[in-house]
Amino acid sequence: MEIIYLGHSSFKLRGKSTTLVTDPYGAGIGIKFPKHTSADIVTISHDHDDHNNVQAVEGNPFVVRGPGEYEVKGVGIVGIGVFHDDANGTKRGKNTIYRIEMDGLSIVHLGDLGHGLSSQQVDELDGVDILLVPVGGTYTIGAKQAAEIVAAIDPSVVIPMHYHRNDLDQKTFGSLEPVSVFLKEMGKEGTIPVAKLSVTKDKLPEELQVIVLQ
Repeated sequence: MEIIYLGHSSFKLRGKSTTLVTDPYGAGIGIKFPKHTSADIVTISHDHDDHNNVQAVEGNPFVVRGPGEYEVKGVGIVGIGVFHDDANGTKRGKNTIYRIEMDGLSIVHLGDLGHGLSSQQVDELDGVDILLVPVGGTYTIGAKQAAEIVAAIDPSVVIPMHYHRNDLDQKTFGSLEPVSVFLKEMGKEGTIPVAKLSVTKDKLPEELQVIVLQ
C-alpha cells in the first residue's frame, strides 16, 4: 500500500485494487486540493468544509459518512462515533474515527478528534498498524494528548496531520501548532519528511515509527 498526504487531514490510501481518500477539503483553507485525484471510496470524518469536499474527488467514489460498519470493494471500514471537542460535541459537533482494513493492514484515521479516548474506544482500536492523528490543537487534540493516544493505541506507524502550515489560511488556522511540537513530544525531533509511505504488513517496523509526509 502507498499512503500519500494530500494536506490537512486528507490522505490517499492506494491499495492493490482499491483507492481510498480521507477528508477532502475545500478551497477556503488556503491550499488547493490536488487536481485529478480519484478514488473508489471517500471517508468523511465530519461535515465541515475543510473535511467534506467530496466533489473534489473524481471517479464516482462510494462515500462513507458516520459511524457503522461498511464493506466496499474488499475494504472493511468501521466508523466509531466521537466528538470534535471535549464537551460532548456542544462546541464543534460530532466526529467519526475510521478503522480501515485494506491489503491486510489496519489503518485508523482519527478525524478532528477533540478529546481523549475511553478504554472501550482504545479496545476497539486494538491491533492498529498505522495511526493518522491530528496534532495541531485549537480545533483538535494537541501534541501532548496525541502522544498519550499514540501510547494507548500502540500502533506500528504514526503519521501526524492537521497541524500548522504557512500556506494554510492564517486567519482560520494560524493558531495551530506546527508538527515539530508533536515530534518533540514523541522524542522524534529531526524527523525528515518523505514524499509517501510504501508499506506491507510484513514490512511494518518492530518499534514505533513516526513518519511525516510532505
